[in-house]
Amino acid sequence: MKTTVDYITKLTQIPSPTGYTKAIMDYVTAELSSFGYEVTRTHKGGLMVSVQGQDHSKHRLVTAHLDTLGAMVRAIKPDGRLKMDLIGGFVYNAIEGENCIVHVSKNNKEITGTILIHQTSVHVYKDAGSAERNQNSMEVRLDEKVSSAEQTRALGIEVGDFISFDPRVIVTDSGFIKSRHLDDKVSAAILIELLKEYKTKNIQLPYTTHFYFSAFEEVGHGANSSLPQETVEYLAVDMGAMGDDQATDEYTVSICVKDASGPYHYELRQHLVKLCQEKKIPYKLDIYPYYGSDASAAMSSGAEVRHALLGAGIESSHSYERTHTDSVFATEQLVDAYLQSKMID
Repeated sequence: MKTTVDYITKLTQIPSPTGYTKAIMDYVTAELSSFGYEVTRTHKGGLMVSVQGQDHSKHRLVTAHLDTLGAMVRAIKPDGRLKMDLIGGFVYNAIEGENCIVHVSKNNKEITGTILIHQTSVHVYKDAGSAERNQNSMEVRLDEKVSSAEQTRALGIEVGDFISFDPRVIVTDSGFIKSRHLDDKVSAAILIELLKEYKTKNIQLPYTTHFYFSAFEEVGHGANSSLPQETVEYLAVDMGAMGDDQATDEYTVSICVKDASGPYHYELRQHLVKLCQEKKIPYKLDIYPYYGSDASAAMSSGAEVRHALLGAGIESSHSYERTHTDSVFATEQLVDAYLQSKMID
């Protein structure tokens, strides 16, 4: 597990809001190439590693996404602060007080700042606690001597520059991993680790398998294209959502039976359950009511495949997230067991 956790730590620290993923794709490409794999970059920025299996007539595809939540500069305010436009499905309350980086496209500089509500000071604003957190009230306070829009523009900042959030990744002695963007860099780390293991141990998978690291999942269309025609089964490795009425926890692998797009393929889901039972992998079945995955996006685009979704249990999704190494390990075990199993009839 140590290497997988090391990958999680590294991946979360590389800024990659949807639309600004070149740096993390370059890192993953270099890492996978160092194992001896040929990595293909898709036209819209994803990565594909195809591993030939014993049976080349039927293929599997497994995905994890490397893009994260983030923001863009929406406008430069008269006092030099920035208005944001959010990337991905989250609320402003989840990023209040967060440190951030503005990635300046004009000169490739990185300028740090903090995301705050405009009326932050309780000594000045009566509604500091009660004011609604929205696009008009939230802003980026830059760590630069600026007090006008002209001074901010002189730094090179303009509308459309990406904003990434400080992940604040921490691994505790008790096995918890706290960070932003565990969705879905936990899963990406698992796939990287498994690819390394298959190469190191010279393991041949039963079917040709495509490992797809997608770049647009958080906006709904990450890996709904570039599917090889021979693909029969599609497994999205993402995250298990936790909360009221949820079975998912931080210590098991979560297998999704239904999300906002509808039910996942029943027989493939049952195959995953059987693998957990046979190999004594702790698991939970769950419904994620406000959720979509790369697999559901592929189905919406017309993919003729059996689709499934599983992932580590993530507490406080789309906020400052947390999971446990127990859940990461269970997820890695199930993905490995699935990839080395026979297809369902």
